[in-house]
Amino acid sequence: MAQMVMMTSACCTAVLVLVLCGVAQAFMPVSGGTNTHATITGNAVLSKITEVCRAVAESEGREFNPTGSSAEELLRACLGTATGEVSAAKFRTALNQIYMQNGLVDRDLANSPAHHFSNEAFAQARALITEGTVSVKANVRKGNFQAARETLGRACHTLQDFYSHSNWVELGNRGPYMNLLRPDLPIDNVAGKCSHGGASDMTSTEIPRGGISKDERRADNAALHDAAVAVATQATLALLEDIRGAAGNKEFLRLMGIARSSVLCFVIDTTGSMADDIAEAKRVASNIIDSKKGTVDEPSEYILVQFNDPKFGPLVRTTDPDVMKNQIAALSANGGGDIPEMCLSGLELALTGAPPSSQIYIFTDAPAKDMHLEKTIIALIRSSKSTVNIFMTPSKRSSKYSGRYPRADFRVYYDMALASGGQAVEVSKSSLPEATEIIVDSSTSALVTILQRARNPGKIETFPFLLDESVSNVTLYITGTAVAFTLQNPTGVSQSSTETTGPLGTINTVGNLKRVRLTTLNQTGLWEIRMNSGNAYTVKVTGSPTKLLLTLTGRHGPESLKVMEAALVEVSGSGVANGTVEDMGGGNFLVSINSAPAGEFVVLLKGKDASTSSRFQRQSTTQMSVTPVSVKVVADSSMEPGKSLDIPFTISTSVPRTKFNIRARNDKNFVMKYPNSIVSGSRSTADGTLTITAPSNTASGTDITLTIDVESAGTSDSNYAVVRLSVIKKVTDFTPPECNMFNINNSCPTDCRNASWHATVNMTDGNGTGVEKVWIQEGDVFHSANETEHGGITVIQYFCQISCCTPNLKVSVTDKEGNVGTCFHSIRPITTPAPFTTPNGGPPSLGMATPLWICLLLSATAMIRDLAPLSL
Repeated sequence: MAQMVMMTSACCTAVLVLVLCGVAQAFMPVSGGTNTHATITGNAVLSKITEVCRAVAESEGREFNPTGSSAEELLRACLGTATGEVSAAKFRTALNQIYMQNGLVDRDLANSPAHHFSNEAFAQARALITEGTVSVKANVRKGNFQAARETLGRACHTLQDFYSHSNWVELGNRGPYMNLLRPDLPIDNVAGKCSHGGASDMTSTEIPRGGISKDERRADNAALHDAAVAVATQATLALLEDIRGAAGNKEFLRLMGIARSSVLCFVIDTTGSMADDIAEAKRVASNIIDSKKGTVDEPSEYILVQFNDPKFGPLVRTTDPDVMKNQIAALSANGGGDIPEMCLSGLELALTGAPPSSQIYIFTDAPAKDMHLEKTIIALIRSSKSTVNIFMTPSKRSSKYSGRYPRADFRVYYDMALASGGQAVEVSKSSLPEATEIIVDSSTSALVTILQRARNPGKIETFPFLLDESVSNVTLYITGTAVAFTLQNPTGVSQSSTETTGPLGTINTVGNLKRVRLTTLNQTGLWEIRMNSGNAYTVKVTGSPTKLLLTLTGRHGPESLKVMEAALVEVSGSGVANGTVEDMGGGNFLVSINSAPAGEFVVLLKGKDASTSSRFQRQSTTQMSVTPVSVKVVADSSMEPGKSLDIPFTISTSVPRTKFNIRARNDKNFVMKYPNSIVSGSRSTADGTLTITAPSNTASGTDITLTIDVESAGTSDSNYAVVRLSVIKKVTDFTPPECNMFNINNSCPTDCRNASWHATVNMTDGNGTGVEKVWIQEGDVFHSANETEHGGITVIQYFCQISCCTPNLKVSVTDKEGNVGTCFHSIRPITTPAPFTTPNGGPPSLGMATPLWICLLLSATAMIRDLAPLSL
């Protein structure tokens, strides 16, 4: 993603030098050397996460001792005493959102000097860091963590580039330039010019030779490159610490993807005939809330969206399970009238409001009225990687749709569930309680997908799937009317669909769903399920990793795992495209495919665990497809209330002078202007601009999801772009509150258990916006507080008593704009923890339940409709 360009020469004369002229390459984004933007960001992020987890454990009176460097072990130690299996897939997904946006700065904004501290765009670059930091804090405050992560990634890139594109380290500095993070302080010592340097800089052979670029480690700049990397890492840590100070420890960990589980999200039809369904949703929600409490699968957040006709929403979110119980208990069934309801509108609200990789459950008894949203919904499913499970209970008022499977008007529900890797279950209202056991099954955070296929119309076909030692609780789901199948294990033992209790497992049937739970003790090896039906059906196999799971980047790292096969497999057809796999290190793999299947496909991965000599199989959940149409949108700025933002976009295709029809939506119904159609030129590209305006009363930190759908006129070729925007009010107060610690009595005996030390802390925001929050970042503290005024300025005073067993006291005070002031004291010498890295110094090992970061290399005209890191 990085780009090399030629730089012109100029003489180096200044105190502080910046890269001049043209485009400056950054630290390599993801490859090309040991030290990259990914490793700099990853090392800083995981080091800060480790520090925060340790502080949280200390405040809760428990130990924090990760047994290794994988994400599973870090998560388990951070989450503490909760029981149950841990999946780090969502953790890796969250961190990938930071890393991906960091790298995209080089791809999308290569010609912007401000984003790379080039052309001496010093003030503009710092403004980008300031704007990004303000946006991150505002989004965290609103719970919009994905938007915060993406903005954080871009801000980190610009901050890190200062140290590779200036002569800061050449001047002997080995610490960060903190004024870049303090907009209330001036930027000084800025002058001078110099060539960039590097292989593609023609001036590197002229005087002054070499340039100041430290993007890559070379023989002539090794010491300076290493110093730039070290200081860039320190600067990234300082930025993260500032965000942590504003957010608090728990919210900072949620920002980084560390939570007990994903959200529990219900989308419920509240029309008149839904009384039974609403009662079942209440029962299921209460059951999950109660059964998951105190485990790693306890939802970190609860979301409820109701829809009726013509209204839908609002979206209700809470971290309090009792609040969610009360919200669902307050639902009532009324209204409706005609049969179709606003289901897709309610689902759109859930997909844009819930975090990525969420499990969403829909309850409805009617087809969708808002079918115009179908493409938008599919785009949101693919971009968010969320799974949609739909429970359909056709009521008497929709009986005219009987006799056809699947009912034409309900077809969209099956398509959405299949595209997301979820289930579409059709049952009678009386049987709904049996069907909703799927929710309990799929609410386990460590669940993985082993196989998923669909056939419409159905046909006789055998589907093999491989079970390894790392999975247990294997369950098969078969949906369809009057479908028959035979299941066979690796030793040849079989069981037919008519045997509810057989040698391989138990089969439960409810509505159009058959659920097979394997009961055999020895499940490893190659299994087969033979479908014997001409009716439409879907097949899905899932499993839960066991405690000693060795995943693709598990407890012993990727070194113990060998990828043997990677392929793109059609979900609804028989097309298979085999690929070659290149191990990029750190659990990242590059899969090269010459051509992809024509239909919707998933990624299938097979490999071998060297430590157990067993083979494993994993499959991505969300479907993808290939299209000759590409949509590129660059939206790097936040919006201001009452102002318009222009968002440029580019459409590319293989055919020149193609007409594209365009449709855009945003989930907040902000006013937008954009061309309804656009024609590509002779170079097969077309440029357009979308203008969106936020109302003047929009709250700072509001998150907007913008979807742009593009379709080639006269063909079925299409693509989409999903962009997250933030509304941030203009901030003028950048001065952090003051925090001072004094009257320290730190005399502690050798036995710390029954002793304490004391300190007084004074905090004030002077004439600023005012103190909003005071919190103890480190220390087991008992404190009392009082508030006084001196000359019209409010002073908050804490009298702190700190256990001698927790010798550090760190207090943060945040004002209403998110500026952070801190004060710290320790009664023992401070040691800096080692960076959280792999033994070889490469990218941090982020173990998770079968992760895979896949870039699909296809023909020049083929564009993946869902090109993003995949967590399998």
